[in-house]
This record gives sequence, C-alpha cells and structure tokens, in this order.
Amino acid sequence: MTTPTPPSSHTNKLYFGDNLPIMREHIPDESVDLIYLDPPFNSNATYNVLFREHDSSESAAQIQAFDDTWHWSTDAEWHYQQVVTTGPRKLADMLQAMRTFLGQNDMMAYLTMMAPRMVELHRVLKPTGSIYLHCDPTASHYLKLLMDAVFGPTRFRNEITWKRTTAHSDSTRYGANTDIILFYSKSDEWAWNPQYREYDEKYKARFRYKDPDGRVWADYDLTAKGLSGGGYTYEYKGITSYWRVPTETMEQLDEEGRLHFTKNGGIRRKRYLDEQQGRPAQALWEDIDPINSQAAERLGYPTQKPEALLERIISASSNEGDVILDPFCGCGTAVAVAERLNRKWIGIDVTHLAISLMRSRLRDSFGDDLSDYEVVGSPADAESARALSLEGGNTGRYQFEYWALGLVEARPARDMKKGADAGIDGYINFFDDNSGKAKSVIVQVKSGQVGRNVIATLKGDMEREKAEMSLLITLRPPTKPMLDEAASAGFYTPEAYPDRQFPRVQIATIEDILNGNGPAIPQLGLSQAPTFRRAPRRRRTDSTSQRML
Repeated sequence: MTTPTPPSSHTNKLYFGDNLPIMREHIPDESVDLIYLDPPFNSNATYNVLFREHDSSESAAQIQAFDDTWHWSTDAEWHYQQVVTTGPRKLADMLQAMRTFLGQNDMMAYLTMMAPRMVELHRVLKPTGSIYLHCDPTASHYLKLLMDAVFGPTRFRNEITWKRTTAHSDSTRYGANTDIILFYSKSDEWAWNPQYREYDEKYKARFRYKDPDGRVWADYDLTAKGLSGGGYTYEYKGITSYWRVPTETMEQLDEEGRLHFTKNGGIRRKRYLDEQQGRPAQALWEDIDPINSQAAERLGYPTQKPEALLERIISASSNEGDVILDPFCGCGTAVAVAERLNRKWIGIDVTHLAISLMRSRLRDSFGDDLSDYEVVGSPADAESARALSLEGGNTGRYQFEYWALGLVEARPARDMKKGADAGIDGYINFFDDNSGKAKSVIVQVKSGQVGRNVIATLKGDMEREKAEMSLLITLRPPTKPMLDEAASAGFYTPEAYPDRQFPRVQIATIEDILNGNGPAIPQLGLSQAPTFRRAPRRRRTDSTSQRML
C-alpha cells in the first residue's frame, strides 16, 4: 500500500495522433501512476479507429474504417522485425514464438502492434504504478503472454472478468457476454485501495431485528467454542461460557447497547447493517451494467465503457493527484472519471472525432469546474490544417473533416469510409422557439478547390434535407461568385423572433473560425441543442481509501 501522491504541476492533456510516437516523444519515464487501455480489437463490433505510423504512411497493422480486423503485410513485418531486433529480449522471444504458432495472420498483426506499445507503457509507468488492459476473450490469452514478457509473470495481479451484457444469444456455443481485464503492477509495491460492493438481498435479509430508532441489526455468536486460538472463560451477568472476547470488551459492548440477551439465556453480539463496509470486490464483476440505450451517460460512441467500471479501477489503483493515462481513450470515459475523482490525466486518440467528443463531454460534465487542459497535435492555424488535409490521401481528408466539424460542434453525418462525397458532412442542431423540436444546419467541409457550383449544390442539399440553414467550411477564401450564390439563398427568420435574420447559406474559412469568427446560428437566448449527445453533469468528488461501488 502506498501513501497518496501530492498534487503535481502536471497539466492535463489530450493528444491527437498515434499513441506510439506520442508516448515516445512526450511522456517522460516513470511519470504515470495508472494506465487503463482498451485497444481496438473486438471480433463482434465495428468501429472507427485508424492507426497511422510515424512516417505518415498507412500501417498494415491497423484497423481500417469500420473494419475491426488487423491485417498482416510488409509494414507489419517491418514492425515485427523492429521488436525482435531492438526490443527487450523476453518480448522478442515471445513474439517469435507467437509467430511460429500463429503464422502471418490478423491476430499476429494485432499482437505486433501491441508489443512496442507495451514496452512504452512499461517505461512511462511509475514503480508503484499499475496497468489494466481491457480486451476481448479472443485475444486475452495472447495479450497476457505479452504482458508477462514485458512486466514479468510475477507482476500479474488479476484476470478480471466483466459481465458486459446480461444475455447473448448464440445458436452454436455459449453466449459470449464477458470481457477480460488484465491487471498488472510494475513492481511488488503498488497503490491499492480495497473496493467494496453492496451486500445482496439474501445477506441483508439476515438483519431482521430493529432498534427503536429504526436501525436494523443481526446477531452473531460470541462464544469461542470450536474456534482455533482459544477464548476466555468467565461469568457475565449470570451466564458462564467460553467467550471469544475478554471481560473488558464484553462490558464495553454492553455499555454501547451491542449485546443481545436471548430468551434461552444466551448472549449474542449485535451488528448493524449500516456499519458494514460491504463485500470486498472480487475478480468477477457482474455488478456493473453496460451502457444501454437508455443510460444517461450514453454518448453514442460504439465502444463506450460505463463510468462505474473506470471508477472502480481508478479508485482501487490510484490516489488523488495521481496521473492516469488512457492511450486509446475513444470517447474519454477514463479521462472523465479521472477528472471527477481529482486525478490528473492524459488521453490519446488517433481520430479528431474522438477528441471533439471528449472536449464536449468534459465541458458538459464539469462546466466551470473543469481543470485546465491542453489539446496537443490538432491544427492551430490554417497552414497546419492544410497539412492535415494532405496527410495520407483520403485518411488525412477525413481527419481534416472531423477536425473542422469539431470547430463548430457539428456532428458527423456519415461514417468515415472511402467512397464518393455524400454532399453533407455534418449537421448542427439548434432551438429557436419553445416547441421542443430542433432545427438543423447542414455542414459541408472542403479542403480543396471550391467554386460557385459547390454553393449551388449545397443549396439543393439544404432544400432536400429540409434544413433551415447550411454552412460551408473551407480552407480557401470564397470567390465573389460563391458569395453571390450564397446571398441569393436569402435569410432565415425565426418565427418567434421576426426581427432577427440569419443568412441561410453561410461560408466560413478555417482561418475565420480559428480567429473566433464562426457561423451565426440562432440561439435567441436559448441553449443550442447538443450536437453530440450531452454528457450528464458531474461533480468532482473526494475519493476515499475504501469505497463502496
């Protein structure tokens, strides 16, 4: 058990990019207290995460858009050789043994990607730190071998099984309704705060007695008969027995009203339900429900994990002021819980969609109470935005698109996948009356050449979608014909406020938006409708060394 770490000068950060070079270039040795990672491998799901290597070329060991399979190719071979020739000896031996067994397939590509990242995670973790790796049972046993090679088999603490769904239908096998979480420490001394679960109804039913003040209690044996270690023989209030407590303890319990004198002449000890800590959490976690369609914290991110899951992990294996790292942070559940529990944090993700979602989540959850943080890796000016749009062909264009939509808090209208431009890249919801029905602005993002025809097409899309307004976000300044075409669309006038007018078609350059001159969208004293599903309001709380979950 370690003592709480005092708050440091660490600045919370969200990094956009591949976590391997980010960890190598930005995160110092032994600077992180706790790591939680949920690497994108799930044979039953499709979701959008794309790894890009340090040289900006597409990695073969990657998850393509809406394809959760890792693929082996020449790039995977290169990374494999790098680990084998320059990585730790035990890891190199393990990876070679795995390849001999698995061959050159998708699973091997996934493990090849994870191996160098595991080395970096070990490097940045403090000696008293812990790591929790969340994975699919399809890959958990292979990942455990990798972690044994990097952290050492004696550093293994638990294989946690989380019941992620209540039921799963399958006509050919038992339902696959669990995930695996591998828990390792870096050394033989690690932060640990025991976690407790509420008692079940069967246990609570034992507390069948009630005091006049309403407190319920159960009685327990005070005799030491049959117990090893001995007891105390004496008479107390006319009752002689072999007691498990000495005379002075018996007198104190009596003075506090904690003795129950039974009808058959016995003495038993009262234990009150409200004083019980709960059952210590075990390695089977069937008490934490998954995110369902009705959950208040649901944000619509496909792989979102419940906050209760991360709260148990962070509460158990860190203290206030500690630094939490999530290198595959997605919609940012670990980051949000770390913020709520007064931890420092670092989040890394490879998509601007995730970064935008996390920023919205943190703002909605904590408001003015949110700690200061930096976003690292996102474009800060028009030139860097242009560079992003040119990276890696379609991949760079889509990342630019997500980033630009995030600037105006627009929700992507389509999945990031290769194919023809659908015309509408995103949309913004807004309210301008008390009907409760949101109006919409359709958004198109252009990184290349633009002309009058783009505006004409956008006007047609706006009419087809029955949107009140439309917005073009562009890297290049609009031409006069474009401005004329936009002006010809006229104005949108909210029915409830006839004195307010907004151009139905608006054009905003990246430079305009970065300089604070974004689009004019009706709000009229009302809150703009959340483009991303709004995260519930959270309050930062003090953690305790023992917590009921």
